[in-house]
Amino acid sequence: MASLGISISSVAGGRPMRSLASSPSCSNNNKPFASLHATRSLESSRAPFRLEISYDRRFSAELRRQPLAAARSGPVVAAAEPEPMKIMISGPPASGKGTQCELIKKKYGLVHIAAGDLLRAEIGAGTENGKRAKEYMEKGMLVPSEIVVMMVKERLLQPDAQEKGWLLDGYPRSLSQATALEDLRIQPDLFILLDVSEEILIERVVGRRLDPVTGKIYHLKYSPPENEEIAARLTQRFDDTEEKVKLRLKTHHQNVEDVLSTYKDVIFKVNGDAPIEDVFAEIDKALSSILDKKSRTDSASMAAGMSC
Repeated sequence: MASLGISISSVAGGRPMRSLASSPSCSNNNKPFASLHATRSLESSRAPFRLEISYDRRFSAELRRQPLAAARSGPVVAAAEPEPMKIMISGPPASGKGTQCELIKKKYGLVHIAAGDLLRAEIGAGTENGKRAKEYMEKGMLVPSEIVVMMVKERLLQPDAQEKGWLLDGYPRSLSQATALEDLRIQPDLFILLDVSEEILIERVVGRRLDPVTGKIYHLKYSPPENEEIAARLTQRFDDTEEKVKLRLKTHHQNVEDVLSTYKDVIFKVNGDAPIEDVFAEIDKALSSILDKKSRTDSASMAAGMSC
C-alpha cells in the first residue's frame, strides 16, 4: 500500500490554504491513484503559492507495476492500412471495360493500366515494338506476348501502382500472356470478366468514336458528342470497324477459356448486357469484400506479430 500527499500554502502571508488534497491509497482496483478536491478556487486568489508533494517510495513502485498489468491484459493493436488491391478486368472489345474502370478508379483509387493504351502509345511513337504491334492489330491478331509483357511489367512496378494498387485492363488475353505474368509473380486478387452478347458488342464498336484532343471516347448512338465542334473532329480507330471487330471477337473466344483456367480461383463473372450502374454495383460488392478480407488479415497478422 502507498499514499500520495499534496499540500498548497500561500507564500505571501505564510498562511496555509484550506485543504486542497487528499491522499488515498494506491491499489490494484480501478480507482484513481489520487484525487484532488478543491474547497477554494485557485483562480480566485492572486497571491503566490507553493505546491508541495510528498509520497511514499512504494508509490512509484506501484506505478511501475501498473503498465505491466495493462500489458498482460492484451496487446494494443493499431489499425493497419490494408494491402493495395490488384485487379484484372477482361472482356471482348466494347464490353464496357473502360467505363467500369473509371468507376472503380474513382471509388477505390486504383491505378488504371490499359494494355491497349500502352500499345497505342508505342504505335503513336513509331517505335520498333509499335510497328510490330500494329501489323498484328491490323490483322485482328493478338500482339505477341514478348512485345507487351515487359511494358506491362514495368508499368505495374511503378511507385504509384505499388502504393495505390492497380487495375489492369484488357490483359492478359491469351494463355501465353497469362503464363508470362505468372512467371513474373504478377497475380490478381480478382479477375473480373464482363460477359456481353456478340450482337451488342458489334453495335458498340462500330459506333464508337475518339476525340483526338481530349482522348474521350464517344458513341454515335449511346453517348454522342456535346456539340458540333467536337463531332467534327471525332475519329474512328482503325480497328473499330465491323470486319476488324469480328476478327477480334473470334480471337477473344479462342483464347478466353485458357486465360480463365489460369485465374479460375479468382474469377468474378458479370453480365455486361446490364445497365452500367447495375454492372458496377456487382463489381463494387466484390471489391468491398476483398478490402474487408485484406483488412482482417492485416490486423490479425499485426496482432500475432505483437504477441511474439
